[in-house]
Amino acid sequence: MANDLEIARAARLRPIADIAAAAGIPAAALVPYGRYKAKIDFEFIDSLQGRPDGALVLVTGISPTPAGEGKTTTTIGLGDALRALGARSMICLREPSLGPCFGVKGGATGGGRAQVAPMDEINLHFTGDFHAITAANNLLAAMIDNQLYWGGEAGLDPRRVTWRRALDMNDRALRAIVAGLGGAANGSPREDGFDITVASEVMAVFCLARDLDDLQARLGRMVVGARHDHTLVTARDLKADGAMAALLRDALMPNLVQTLEGSPALVHGGPFANIAHGCNSVLATRLGLKLADIVVTEAGFGADLGGEKFLDIKCRSAGLSPACAVVVATVRALKMHGGVAKSALGAEDVAAVSRGIANLARHVENMQKFGLPVVVALNRFTSDTPAEIAAVREAMATLGTDTCLCTHWSDGAEGAADLARAVQARIAGATARFAPIYADELPLAEKLRRIAREIYRATDIAIAPAAARKLAAFSRAGFANLPVCIAKTQYSFSADPGLLGAPEGHVLPVRDVRLSAGAGFVVAIAGDIMTMPGLPRSPAAERIRLDAQGAIEGLF
Repeated sequence: MANDLEIARAARLRPIADIAAAAGIPAAALVPYGRYKAKIDFEFIDSLQGRPDGALVLVTGISPTPAGEGKTTTTIGLGDALRALGARSMICLREPSLGPCFGVKGGATGGGRAQVAPMDEINLHFTGDFHAITAANNLLAAMIDNQLYWGGEAGLDPRRVTWRRALDMNDRALRAIVAGLGGAANGSPREDGFDITVASEVMAVFCLARDLDDLQARLGRMVVGARHDHTLVTARDLKADGAMAALLRDALMPNLVQTLEGSPALVHGGPFANIAHGCNSVLATRLGLKLADIVVTEAGFGADLGGEKFLDIKCRSAGLSPACAVVVATVRALKMHGGVAKSALGAEDVAAVSRGIANLARHVENMQKFGLPVVVALNRFTSDTPAEIAAVREAMATLGTDTCLCTHWSDGAEGAADLARAVQARIAGATARFAPIYADELPLAEKLRRIAREIYRATDIAIAPAAARKLAAFSRAGFANLPVCIAKTQYSFSADPGLLGAPEGHVLPVRDVRLSAGAGFVVAIAGDIMTMPGLPRSPAAERIRLDAQGAIEGLF
């Protein structure tokens, strides 16, 4: 069997205008970026407002492991399978970040015969959206320091600046820096730092904005620090919101690409789910819902992170009501949650699968708590045995959930046909009764506690005193009704990445909180999670190169 890169290069892509036409998008609405990708203009998007929405399907997963689960691949395979069955389907994904591409995981465009393309372009610069977001973030940072240098009218206290710079690359050396060294001409020295671009509030604003007006309004509401009297200073106070919106104008148009089987895919925005809200843009999702009968979208990492944030933050903000959820797992990953080392995953171990099923079951139960019917997608490996698969099916049946074996990696749409039929049945059954896990009026600390207890199964939360004071200040400033976005490890329901399976009785440590007033949520940083990742000992960048023909190697 060919590898992912060989499959991607062997595929014959159709001109993007053909993909658009099949999705109901006229050529006049496209802003082409080469032959195989294009942006969709705002005038066309606005013209669709009177149309009814299709059904929205969330693809999420178990707590990730090094064994792999295949959530993006399943999202693509499901979209292809629905289209093969005659449904008008649309796939909505996030854009890959350069940090992971050159760090741990390589590319993020699916795999096997379930990929979006052109793979190398999407994984690298794509249409420049992340560069625009980085530039807008750092323009604001420059205007903050310029305000401090000239003593501007906003009255910002240099000791109370909270805005950080951004870079779309894993670079641990930039987590904490001192800016302004080199004498008075360079400003006053102060502590500063970088977040990875996908963790920037500008990225969150970008992904939650409904249109250009909403984008600029949200940018203006972003809090950058405080004055000497502790009143908050915003980007609008610095008169930075207009220029930032100008940088982001073209980027906000959703990007259209295609799968290897010719299905349309909107790939737009890209916040991480462990340190941000982990969903593609509201604009792209809403566009998909106007164009398709069924929209399949993915939320990052496990259902406790991207899934919860998709439902509690994105759906709440955008007024979306998903029809069902798909939870992705593999027998190999369940074995790891059951205590088996990665090197031993090839041997049958029904007992380990049964232990690991506790992780899958909890994610399924959590999605059901939001009122969603759930289907389990079990991505099949050749080493999986009938007894191991039966253990998963039987356990999920007790939760009222179907388990569909999937082979779309090797078989494309045909390998996800059973999953597509199960999803269609859930949508036709109209059993979804979606509701967020907490109410707007619940105090901020209680929202954190509700997620910790209901989703993570913690006994309680432990908020550091300084973080508790910040939460109180946010509430006094009028932000008590915002949802919360918990930044924590993706590998565990707890804040300890080593606690696999389904731990209970732990306490969630909240060491810091940050106000994202423009995005419209409060970020709680739990445990040792970093908002600027570092590169691993052997980063993927070491294996990425150009071949003799100038083609890119090593992105998978």
